[in-house]
Parts: sequence; structure tokens; C-alpha cells
Amino acid sequence: MAANLAQKLIRSHLVEGSMKPGEEIGLHIDQTLTQDATGTLVMLELEAMQLDRVHTEVSVQYVDHNLLQEDFKNPDDHLFLQSACQRFGLWFSRPGNGVSHPLHQEYFGKPGKTLLGSDSHTCSAGALGMLAIGAGGLEVAMAMAGFPFYLKMPEIWGVHLTGTLPDWVSAKDVILEMLRRHDVKGAVNRIIEYHGPGLKQLSAMDRHVIANMGAELGATATVFPADTEIQHFLHEQGRAEDYSEQTADADASYDIEDEIDLGTLEPLIALPSSPGNVHTVREQAGEPIYQAYIGSSANPGYRDFAIAAEIVRGRQIHPRVSLDINPSSRQILMSLVEQSALGALIQSGARIHQAGCNGCIGMGQAPATDQISLRTVPRNFPGRSGTREDKVCLVSPETAAASALSGCITDPRTLEMPCPSIEIPRVRTSRDELFQAPPMDDDLTQFKLRKGPNIKSIPEFEPLPDELEVPVLLKMRDNISTDEILPAGARVLPYRSNIPEISKFAFEQIDSSYAEHALHIREAGGHSIVAGENYGQGSSREHAALAPRYLGLRLVIVKSFARIHWQNLVNFGILPLTFENPDDYAEIEQNVLLHMESLRHQVADQPTIQVHVNGHSTITARHGLSERQREILLAGGLINWARSSRQKQA
Repeated sequence: MAANLAQKLIRSHLVEGSMKPGEEIGLHIDQTLTQDATGTLVMLELEAMQLDRVHTEVSVQYVDHNLLQEDFKNPDDHLFLQSACQRFGLWFSRPGNGVSHPLHQEYFGKPGKTLLGSDSHTCSAGALGMLAIGAGGLEVAMAMAGFPFYLKMPEIWGVHLTGTLPDWVSAKDVILEMLRRHDVKGAVNRIIEYHGPGLKQLSAMDRHVIANMGAELGATATVFPADTEIQHFLHEQGRAEDYSEQTADADASYDIEDEIDLGTLEPLIALPSSPGNVHTVREQAGEPIYQAYIGSSANPGYRDFAIAAEIVRGRQIHPRVSLDINPSSRQILMSLVEQSALGALIQSGARIHQAGCNGCIGMGQAPATDQISLRTVPRNFPGRSGTREDKVCLVSPETAAASALSGCITDPRTLEMPCPSIEIPRVRTSRDELFQAPPMDDDLTQFKLRKGPNIKSIPEFEPLPDELEVPVLLKMRDNISTDEILPAGARVLPYRSNIPEISKFAFEQIDSSYAEHALHIREAGGHSIVAGENYGQGSSREHAALAPRYLGLRLVIVKSFARIHWQNLVNFGILPLTFENPDDYAEIEQNVLLHMESLRHQVADQPTIQVHVNGHSTITARHGLSERQREILLAGGLINWARSSRQKQA
């Protein structure tokens, strides 16, 4: 039977379950990716599991998010992560090497393999013909320990590409077109697979741009074929032996089908404050801007920086504009130097920052209050930039550079110059130069973890009670992001390995009194929250579940969940429910009491839960959990479940 590429990748790694959309499946994981904003918890989880060493083919720990060293906390965590890589047998990428996703594509990604990462943009590696999925850190830790990764079998969404991109239109505009059509929850529980003759002009890094922002559509993964373009990319990286062709069968079909004629696209822009709020640049032209920002995992290729350099070469950026250049890897930064592109950027007035995530995650480069910032980053959720009243727009490098020159939003097609043609230079760095390899020793227990004073053990949580009576502390709208649940940025993320401290920032953008109120009533049984559609979109960071759980969150009832956050709630023993009747959302107000009886029986044996509201009415909610997930929830979370499973095996 003919199969598409996503089906082939899943079938070759399937260890449990049936490939029927909606049914739980277990996948063998070949590679893992962790970064420093989430990896500290992963390493603490490996310590709690008493793991001897990782059981994957390749596991890599990157330091790319928390690069600011204002005090001891971030550098202490960097040393901890380096020591954990020795203790458990991971590759280590030190600060300054660059962003995890393009680095992994350059040095470790391999067609036909599975990759699980504690970062939602792990899906970027689908550019190489991999099945690459973002997940919570605890699930990544389980994969490192040799356990399968579990998820609901997604639908496969085929997007047929035809035509050729016009001048001044690039890969960022392709994914923005997808967001314009389908918004931020259009691909939830789906894998997007791109195919068709339009692929021929998309380079490996162009595909990375598109795969990266599949996360903004809510996709489980994005898959591109591994074809001659990927073969060329790996050859240039000195990894020709890692190539294998990965393609769909000629007569493959898809659960859902779509088509984009690349020749019809024009420059696009996602306006504040959602990646799905997409319009044409032409319609927004003329609005004054404060900042133009180029870099991040969403536009990490050499071409993305070089074309900006050619646009501004010999010119000066507008005096009102800060043009921020955030190189995505040390390799690309060196190439920009050798090709005189960096000099052109500096001479134009651009500001050059170290290779890393930086402003994308709110680590510096914050814009001025209420001023427009054009960014090539993947997300523009409220306040993510580090400025509470921000106006971040998502654009291509061409639009960002053109606008930096004029001082206002500018359609690059209006520039009085031909569209630059960029030639990609040869690679200048090797893996051995950038990465610390895992120790070859048989016994890794000789290596000790280096823990600074800010690194605390993961709190222990009790099993799900049989009766629960909890007030609703928050009632929220649709599309609440993990950045709103628990902010990122230089003020918050240094506490990523200290749950009691980081929990103080939970939901502060929505209700600054939440943490104090929740902590006050925690011992009385905890609390609940209510929200609308697509709750928990965005980052995979499990802190957005773990910190509220530490504060006593026991129950979340919403219209629908984003995939990763839903699983993170289960992993930390928080009951995730969806309204059986969406109209019941209007019936629950903030501060009402929700009461559930025989809860353990209901979770274990029934698909629905009866929730009594203020003692006067009853609503029905669904949990959608597999048998395995029910066991995890009843145990109080994945750590408790894993510990119990090991005791039974012993």
C-alpha cells in the first residue's frame, strides 16, 4: 500500500499502538535535543531516575537561551549542564556556538531518524527528512532512558507546492501564508508534509524556516523529503555518509490536502500579537518602526543574514531604527565575516549580538514601549520580547532590512535595486571544534554533577485524590500561550532550575496576584483554572505546568488544549479536561467552587468527569486520556509513575 513520508517514518519507529488517527502510539526515539531553558530540569529528572547513561543514538545539550550572565545563576547552570553531559553521556554545545535547531541540522540531524526535543521548535529538523517532535522535558528524559515516546497518532496533512517564489519573497512568507490560511491551531494533532515540484527551489535552510514555524500552527511535526537538496547540504557539511533518500511513494495520499502556488505569494507580516494575525506588507506599508531584528531559529540560515547585508550595503539605516543582528551559529558568523557581509551590516549602523536565541526569548534587545518591532523570530505573543506593551511583528529578512532603511514598514519590492542573489559559502567549522563529545568511559558514575546554590530538587507531588473541591482562580480567553502562563526572558528564566522561585512569576501577565493567592490556599486542596480554545500554545517548557502545580493547581478545564502543554499537565498530575458542551464555558465564573466525587474511579473507568459547579449545577467534561496516561495521572505524575513501575519490575 502506498505511503506518504510521515507514515513511513512513523511505521519504521512504531513500537506500540495502531496508526489510526487519534489512537495512542509509542515511538522509538533515535536522537534527543535539550536546551538550557528546559535542559536543567531534564538533567535533574535523569538524576532522580538514577540513570546510568543515555540510551539514544545521539543526545545533545545546547546552551543557547540563557546567555546573559548578570550574576551567578546562568553560568552556574551552564557548568551544571556540562557536568551532566559527562555524567549521562551527551554531547555538549557551549555558550556562543549558536541556536540549537540550526546547529542540530548542521552537525547531527540525519534523514530517516526520529528526534525528540524539549523545545517546541524541534520540528525544525523535519527539513532533513526526520520525524522531529517537541515535547515536555520529562518525556525527553524518558526517551533518553530508553522508553518510547507516546502521542496520539496525528492526521497527515499534505501541502503540495508548485511554482517558483518571486523576487523579494522567501521561505518566511511561505509559512506566514500557511498561518494566514489556517491560524495558530489549524494543525493541532496533525503532521504537515510538504511535497511537489515547488520543493526544487527550497534549500535545506529554507525548509528549516518553514518546518520551524509549523509549531506556530500547532503541528505535531513538519516533514520534508530528503532529496538531492538535502544530499547536497549534508555533503557541504562534511557528512555525506549520513544521507539516505527519504520520500513519499509516488501515489501516496493524505488525510488532508492543501496546495500553495509559490508564484502567487507576496511579502507578508504577522501583526501583534499572534503569529496567525497575517496581512500583506503592502497593506501595512508606511507605519513607523523602532526596531528591525534578524536572526533566531525561524530565519537561521546564511542567506537570511547575507541578503539583509546586501540590501543595506553602502547605505545607512534610519536614525530612528535599531537594526539588531543575532547570528544563529558560530559557523554562520564566521562565513559572514569571510564574505564581508558582517562588515556591510556594521557599516550600515546595525548592532551585532552573540550567536544565540537572545531577543527571541526576551534575553535582551527588548523594544521600546508601544513601538513597532519587525522580527524574523517565530513568535510575537504579548510581552515575549521583554517589553510588556510590545508591538512585535513577524516578517522575512527582506522586509526587515528594507524597513530598517526607510524607518517604516516597507514592501521590499519597492526598493530601487535588483533582488540580491546569494551564494552559500562552504562550511568552515567542524563538530569537534564546537562540541564536547560524550566520555567513552564504561562507568560514567565517576563524573559528578556540579550544582550551584540556585539549583533545587524537583518537588514531589501526591497522587490524585478521590474527592476534589477547588475554586476557579482564573478564567481566561482563547489562545493563552505558555509565555503568558509562565514568562521567559532575562528576569524569569535564570530560575528555571528553582521551581519555588520561578513559580512566583506564574500568570503574572494575566493576574499579578495569582501566585500569592494560589500559595495561600494550596494546603486547603489547591485550585483550578478555566480557559477557551488552544490553551497552552507556544513553548514546550514544562515549567508552565510544573510551577502552577507547585502552587496547587489540580484541574484545568478548557475548550481545547495545545498538544504539548496538555501532555505536560498530565505529566505533573494536573487533570486536563475539555468541556463536552463548549457553552458550559460561559457557566463557570471566576471564584466559583468546582467539586468532584469518586474522581479516581471516574478517571480510571470513564471517558467523562462530572463537575459540580457551586453545588447548584453539574457539567460534563472529557479527559481524552489513554490507559497509560490515566495511570500516570492517578499516580500524581510521570515521575511517580516511573518510580512505581521500576519498583514493580524489581
